[in-house]
Amino acid sequence: MSTTAAHLLSRFATAAAIALAIAGCQPSTETGGHSRSLPTFRSDPGWPSVPARWRLGEVSSIAIDAQDNAWFLHRPYSLTDDEADLSAPQVLGFDLDGNFIDAWGGPGDGYEWPEREHGLQIDHEGYFWITGNNCPATTERGLGPVSDDQVLKFTADGAFVFQIGRANSSRGNSDTLNLNEPADAVVYPPTNELFIADGYGNHRVAVFDADTGAFKRLWGAFGNVPEDEDNCPRVFLESVPDGPGPAQFSIVHAIRVSNDGLVYVADRENRRVQVFTVEGEYQDQIVHSDAPFARNLALSPDAEQQFLYVGGGSGIMVFDRASLDFLTEIETTVGTGHLIQTDSQGNIYIAATGRGYERLIFTGFSAPD
Repeated sequence: MSTTAAHLLSRFATAAAIALAIAGCQPSTETGGHSRSLPTFRSDPGWPSVPARWRLGEVSSIAIDAQDNAWFLHRPYSLTDDEADLSAPQVLGFDLDGNFIDAWGGPGDGYEWPEREHGLQIDHEGYFWITGNNCPATTERGLGPVSDDQVLKFTADGAFVFQIGRANSSRGNSDTLNLNEPADAVVYPPTNELFIADGYGNHRVAVFDADTGAFKRLWGAFGNVPEDEDNCPRVFLESVPDGPGPAQFSIVHAIRVSNDGLVYVADRENRRVQVFTVEGEYQDQIVHSDAPFARNLALSPDAEQQFLYVGGGSGIMVFDRASLDFLTEIETTVGTGHLIQTDSQGNIYIAATGRGYERLIFTGFSAPD
């Protein structure tokens, strides 16, 4: 597939026109003149059952464990004053039926809980990884002048394991000890390496040993050496020009690693998803400059992970992972979402911060024409 913007946008426009003709969560089966079966979904509005004694702030991330339990990370500071005393712990778990399992999280001895909760991922060994993205110049109520420059590792019951980086300690994109407002993190099981979307303050992918926290390597957009740029307070782009985009990442917002060792990076404000090997060698990209794109990403759970899900447009866009061809768009009730995840049954979980959250139930595949 060519990576030129003209080719990408032309292909995008053709497929998007078809997709918009389909209402609801039922995707089109037409993909650039070819017919194929595509995943279909329905919204699950009654899920989950949050204990009545608690209130949730903005849900910034939903992670899925090996039993397909869903774990929420939320932001207590975003609750109103009259609900603050009813805040749930920052991490809450629910089973497939939506029943409450457990809750934990928040400041404690021996670690620095992030000032502004952002990302949650659960690795193949059941460890929980938590990131934060507070900017010292924040104007959000209740948040201090702290830079979240750390990633935390916990057990499933909330026992602290270790911390990579320290708050207020980043020395920029070349720093191998600290992060700078990291957005997301994921562990690649074959190498047991932690890949971090780092993120809001830095503009890079940073890789660490998931057992020891030792630094391994880093890279920027197109595999370039990442450069420092002061983005606190942050600058959010209203539009981006056509073309392949700048030589540096903007906000590195989400990251996933496929079973076959490809790293997918959502460069949110530049509206593109870039693809790399696990060693950081640039492979390809998807660019969509006409509407919000690369808000988040996830992979379908089949062995080949044939579908790449990307938050964009007005919902979740579906791509063929092998070709990066756009296939269809899934409508949601919460828009593109903030961070998304899939479970082993193919369901999609959307954490949408100020717009709430949603589970899309996988209902099978559409019949090809």
